[in-house]
Amino acid sequence: MPNNYNKLLNNLEYLNLTQFKANIDSYLNLIAKDDKDVVDSLYELTELEMNLKRERAITACVKVANFPFIKTLEDFDFSFQPSISKDQITNFKYLTFIENKENILFVGSPGVGKTHLATSVGIETAKSRYLTYFISCNDLILQLKRAQLENRLETRLKFFAKYKVLIIDEVGYLPLDIESSNLFFQLIAKRYEKNSTILTTNKPLSRWGEIFGDSVLANAILDRLLHHSHIINIVGRSYRTKDKIENIEPNKK
Repeated sequence: MPNNYNKLLNNLEYLNLTQFKANIDSYLNLIAKDDKDVVDSLYELTELEMNLKRERAITACVKVANFPFIKTLEDFDFSFQPSISKDQITNFKYLTFIENKENILFVGSPGVGKTHLATSVGIETAKSRYLTYFISCNDLILQLKRAQLENRLETRLKFFAKYKVLIIDEVGYLPLDIESSNLFFQLIAKRYEKNSTILTTNKPLSRWGEIFGDSVLANAILDRLLHHSHIINIVGRSYRTKDKIENIEPNKK
């Protein structure tokens, strides 16, 4: 028996069944006391192992999504931004927008929580094993331009088009030249009615002509983004200056 017990432990280690190995002694004791039968014990041990594998898979999905930070919807202070409907945002956790191939646009001035919300929704999609990727608009354009120079633009467009959820952050913080605007349009056109795009922008949609340097092109991009979409307009103070403003001392005489 001891010899087979050691062989069992070696087999569990070889198979990388870490939870099974870590808990088997406790279950063997329960079986010996007739507190558990063998089938129930084996079932619960395999459940422990499967739960660990699920957690690892979730962690991997979140890691490869390239999020700038890990913040959940529970971390967001909705009381600080009353212009946002908490119910509308938390409903994104049900992920029906993915199945409906809908886009989400977070619009507001810098610091109001757009990136936090976009990332938090993205974390929910990644945890549910949907292929998700986060990238800033500037980095996205740099990658597409580089690919165009190297004659592999179509491959790179397909790379970004494949994601079930693509999060493009900070659209409008820097104006785009006509080449960049055309590349952006090509990507949005490839994703149109196929996969969901989450986007953050500091520019009102009515001023997107300023971003892309061409009102016709801007309208063509918006036409595809807005056809099936949720627009979240955030009107409020910046989180980044919140504490500093609150801690300013009264003017001294």
